Amino acid sequence: MEPVNADDVEWTETEEGATHFRRKRLAAAAGGEALGASLYELPPGARSWPLHYHTGNEEAMYVLAGEGRLRTAVDDTAADGHPVEAGDYVAWPADERGAHQLVNTGESPLRFLAISTMNDPDVAVYPESGTVGTFVGRPPGGEGDESPTFYREDDAVDYWVPDGPGGPAAAGADPDGTPADDAPGE
Repeated sequence: MEPVNADDVEWTETEEGATHFRRKRLAAAAGGEALGASLYELPPGARSWPLHYHTGNEEAMYVLAGEGRLRTAVDDTAADGHPVEAGDYVAWPADERGAHQLVNTGESPLRFLAISTMNDPDVAVYPESGTVGTFVGRPPGGEGDESPTFYREDDAVDYWVPDGPGGPAAAGADPDGTPADDAPGE
């Protein structure tokens, strides 16, 4: 593999409300497959991705320049989070202990290197919005045709309810539980 210089990789930009950042997908440019790495830059006052954690991928961050706050819990405000500055490294396990969101509280851009495993499938949990994202067919931040799908946790159904995955219709029965006229073997 040939080295890739960050100056040769194009920035992409995301801006949705307080979430605003530029990103260079370094690992993808270098042909990385099992390990992801992106260079991020947050302008002053901006936030990274919403507070979240992954259940299938570990993540880490190394701060290159600037300063900010790292939120690790729903009740953390930008002022409450852990201070971060150039030279700080943080690792986030693939569970609720890895919840994180970065906020640029400084007066200059906050630049950091984000690193992650690239496991597929993965589920990302967004505790503030009560949503989950499923990544099947490509890992978060990875290449591929499959897009993530997001669900509200309140929309969850029990396995055995009539319209659930194990409900009567899925088992070849009418909603009242009697065998359907067109059930296999009938």
